Amino acid sequence: MKIGVKVGDIMTRNFISAKPEISLINAVKLMVKKRVGSLVLVEGEILKGILTEKDIMWVLSKKPKKELAEIKAKEVCAKKIITIKPSADVYNAIKVMKKKKFKRLPVVIKKRIIGYLTLKDILKIQPELFEIAKERYVIKEQKEKLKRKETKESFKEGTCEECGNFNIVYSQDGKLICESCREAM
Repeated sequence: MKIGVKVGDIMTRNFISAKPEISLINAVKLMVKKRVGSLVLVEGEILKGILTEKDIMWVLSKKPKKELAEIKAKEVCAKKIITIKPSADVYNAIKVMKKKKFKRLPVVIKKRIIGYLTLKDILKIQPELFEIAKERYVIKEQKEKLKRKETKESFKEGTCEECGNFNIVYSQDGKLICESCREAM
């Protein structure tokens, strides 16, 4: 199904980029300053990687705080990058994004990045495409919520009788316990 709108017509041309050698700390500062969720890493005009919020969160959870200043963006960014041509139909871009579970795609011609396509760009031009785009993005907690609904399990806020933390607690074996303690049992 073709939509008739080309990727090149709606892509962001003034995307935020940096050199791959930028420190992770400076990359985060730039992303915060520019209010973006990803940073395109380029050398000249050649795409070298994409640093996303997810990459940063991974580093923060795995590396000691004292090492953070020494880490370069190129060390943690995605290097195997799926790209799209500006002549591609937006529908094809959505299919790629859904399949790969991406929210953004670099737009390239002969390895030279000329733009950046995001779900936001697509939805600005044709909001009805949201239904197509959202099919693959399922809320991760949804399965658990449905399970609780099916079992008519009741919960409320209160103090966990196991760990003493204030949280959402469930009635189990005559005790009120939180999700964490419940999973540990």
